[in-house]
Amino acid sequence: MTALEELVSALPDGRVLSDDDVMDAYRRDEARLVKPGRPLAVVLPREAGDVQAVMRWATEHRVPVVPRGAGTGLSGGATATDGCVVLSLAKMAEILEINADEQLAVVQPGVVNADLQKAASEHGLMYAPDPASFEISTIGGNIATNAGGLRCVKYGVTREAVLGLEVVLADGQLLKTGRRTVKGVAGYDLTSLFVGSEGTLGVVTSATVRLTPKPTSDPVTVVGVFDSLPAAGEAVNDVMRSGLRPSLLELMDNATIRAIDDWKHVGLDRDAAAMLIGQFDADNARALAPRMENAFVDAGATYTAVSSDATEAAELIGIRRMTHWALERLGPILTEDVGVPRPRLAEMLLRIEQIAGEFDVVIATVGHAGDGNLHPSLVVDNERAWPAAEAIYQAALQMGGTITGEHGVGVLKRDWLPAEAGELGMAVQRSIKAALDPLGILNPGKAI
Repeated sequence: MTALEELVSALPDGRVLSDDDVMDAYRRDEARLVKPGRPLAVVLPREAGDVQAVMRWATEHRVPVVPRGAGTGLSGGATATDGCVVLSLAKMAEILEINADEQLAVVQPGVVNADLQKAASEHGLMYAPDPASFEISTIGGNIATNAGGLRCVKYGVTREAVLGLEVVLADGQLLKTGRRTVKGVAGYDLTSLFVGSEGTLGVVTSATVRLTPKPTSDPVTVVGVFDSLPAAGEAVNDVMRSGLRPSLLELMDNATIRAIDDWKHVGLDRDAAAMLIGQFDADNARALAPRMENAFVDAGATYTAVSSDATEAAELIGIRRMTHWALERLGPILTEDVGVPRPRLAEMLLRIEQIAGEFDVVIATVGHAGDGNLHPSLVVDNERAWPAAEAIYQAALQMGGTITGEHGVGVLKRDWLPAEAGELGMAVQRSIKAALDPLGILNPGKAI
């Protein structure tokens, strides 16, 4: 019996796919610059026991395993390697529990973010993390990359929402971390260790996540248009210094504004250097909005507007959410994900503009301005795009920032991690990896 036949026999019928044409859909994520390998098989588990069987088999035969959610990642973390088993958790998509009294949910990893939000909403609650791909990305994938989103400025990233995990380790053992209580500090924080580990330490088979009360009032959105990037950066600093707690504060540069208007013809100011979109979801949102508008004006906004109702508020946020697809119309893009200390946001934006000129590359930048997290999208139409991306990483690190705020290291940024983590930091991370995955079979070549 071959190793593949052993795998098939270890699982219920229909769990293992080995046809090349069928497997092709599971070979890559959205990091199109990463060349995918050819897997030995794709496994579609339905329960934790299936995952345990796969990992026991993989340990015995020393076969690499690449965990996968919906494949919406932008760093190559779910890209197949030659001879691996792709472990797709998409079929493990059950919401096991929503507890309104404890304000938590227990979900399998294949649950789509938007589906959890909808289910929580029926109990007057919400799941706060909302990455741009929330309508199709899964909770397991969000956990693997510690995904962020537009609401991070108020509610934090995925790590802040995860209370506990059920994780299958490399040898097939089932580990449970965390707790359901509001507080708990017993032992090392293993839950946080697995969040953001990009499938290199274990495979999440269920998660206990924090829910928060859903806002009871309609949100209010504030827009500001600026004729310079420094003015927009100063507006962001003024808003955050003022003690206001916006539920989001987003930025779009001129290239992004033009890309959206070319696509949707929504009447945006095509000469604007930047546009800020902020929102409040608190009960007193209507009273808070003028304070943000005034901060925009004081920083030099040439135009401001406040939404009149919930529909208009959603439409304005919709402009921000369509940026990825608008930019894709420019050609193949490399979507980057750097973060800098918020007071240096404008400086970083100006540096990105300089890099675009230096390398003769089209770069359009959007970002979670309230977090200092920017997403420069480089049009990959010549060999200068990658050196330009590396120049952006270097600039972010020189400003005390990070090479990735929420997308993860994956393959694309692996060579730059030592520059941020340092020699000792890398050694510690490698020792953790070796302790939990001594054979190196979990998502090899990714993250570290």
